[in-house]
Amino acid sequence: MARYTGPKFKLSRRLGISLSGTGKELKRPFPPGQHGANQRRKVSNYGMQLAEKQKLRHMYGLGEKQFSTLFHRAQQMQGIAGENFMFLLESRLDNLVYRLGFAHSRAGSRQLVSHGHVTVNGKKVDIASYMVNTGDVIGLRERSRSLSSIKEALENRSHLPGYLEYNDTALEGKFIRLPERSELSQDIDEKQIVEFYNR
Repeated sequence: MARYTGPKFKLSRRLGISLSGTGKELKRPFPPGQHGANQRRKVSNYGMQLAEKQKLRHMYGLGEKQFSTLFHRAQQMQGIAGENFMFLLESRLDNLVYRLGFAHSRAGSRQLVSHGHVTVNGKKVDIASYMVNTGDVIGLRERSRSLSSIKEALENRSHLPGYLEYNDTALEGKFIRLPERSELSQDIDEKQIVEFYNR
């Protein structure tokens, strides 16, 4: 399935979650369209499970195949499958570049990675889905540090998660530990996603 390239605000309103993280899309808290405010549909269990899956998939900007492959990998790990899945999503290089504040959005961070601006432990990595290990250091290539888009994103960064350390002088961050579930989005019910894939 191709990546969604339509209007992000409409998608956010349809899913009922802010995909940008700013909340601006949800000023009108009902689905888009002529009859959006008057929709009163009863949603089945399957519909609720699908909606949770779509929320998380679009939040991280993954295609269906990539998303389900990562979920099955999480199932094979020790621990709670739903939480493991969210930890794996959070460990992707494009996501951590976004969390460090090098880009305004995950789509922007994915572009930074694929264009070769990002390093892991000093080596260029241009694969957005690269899984970062705890202890790895994420930085920028020398020639990329002066990019205006990166400077602007860093100036506007509002929050640095507790599982990352950031060195302002070196313009690099360290993935010090896996996140805790409480540090991730509370708008997602990962149990519904587990039920969706186990049905």
